[in-house]
Amino acid sequence: MRVDIVGGGIAGLSSATSLKKHDSSIDVIIHEKNAKIGYNHEGRKCGEAHSVADIWKKWTLKENSYFNMITKGEVIIGDKKRVYERPPGIGFILNRPEFICQLAREASILGVKIKTNDCIKRIKQLDGDYIIDASGCPSIVKRELGIKRGLIGIGYQQTFEDSNIFTPDKIIVEFSGFEGYFWIFPRNPKKREINVGIGFTSIPKFKLKPLLEEYKKKYDIQGKLNYSTGGLIPIGLQRPFKYKNILFVGDAGVGTFPFSGQGIYRALLSGDFAGMCIATGHPKKYPYIINKEFIKWDLIGKTIYYINKNINKINKNIALKLFNMFLDRSYTLSH
Repeated sequence: MRVDIVGGGIAGLSSATSLKKHDSSIDVIIHEKNAKIGYNHEGRKCGEAHSVADIWKKWTLKENSYFNMITKGEVIIGDKKRVYERPPGIGFILNRPEFICQLAREASILGVKIKTNDCIKRIKQLDGDYIIDASGCPSIVKRELGIKRGLIGIGYQQTFEDSNIFTPDKIIVEFSGFEGYFWIFPRNPKKREINVGIGFTSIPKFKLKPLLEEYKKKYDIQGKLNYSTGGLIPIGLQRPFKYKNILFVGDAGVGTFPFSGQGIYRALLSGDFAGMCIATGHPKKYPYIINKEFIKWDLIGKTIYYINKNINKINKNIALKLFNMFLDRSYTLSH
């Protein structure tokens, strides 16, 4: 059996490793459009926050694969601030490019073939028994097939070194009266580096950079700009999860967590499930497993999203109060 994987990011590499671990005889080929795995534009396309808990612990982080251990999370909604404590060894800020390289090394040891500079533009370029689409958002395969379902947002992030507000163990997320949120994540401690970003839960008609500049001015965020990036954010599940012999993983399939935009663990899990289903001869089970794993918070998140969006048009303060009430309730339910 041969499986072609479109995309050499986190979801694609997780899929490849899972396939080989469940059946080493499968011929697995990753098609990566960039010249290097990890150290490319897609390798720095998110805030890089990651949690390691329960089933996610199977992806052990190597020393060079993360920068900081996160023990505090500060969430601000309107004029209300919450600080959540996390036990050591659960939350991390990844060195995302190096983490991708770690996954690639593990996949290569298992016999996965990784082809770089290999840009797939049409499905007919692939002749595997199965195809795993890990091409991100927008999905190359779904775009060709004309199947686009799911909420799509957009994000923009800047990275600063020698920042005046660098705190190695705390992340900050702020919702402030519009359809989205800001974040501040500590990155490389040797450079006192931070990621400052803005995410929108829809595609606005205006640019995000001016809003981020206002946010930086509000908190007097300073530092030397050394990197900026942006892109589409798939909010929640992006159906379908399977089409004929094609399985969709990562941003192309399960998207990001509806409230925080966190997508790394979802990419890892979806890839792991897809590989297992194909290797054990049960690819049709993949959509069922994905729904079972993610549907609860997806339904809750999207319901809150639509309610908040409509109320936000009428009164932003009421929308913020409702979101505060929901956050308190969801935190109680999850603990």
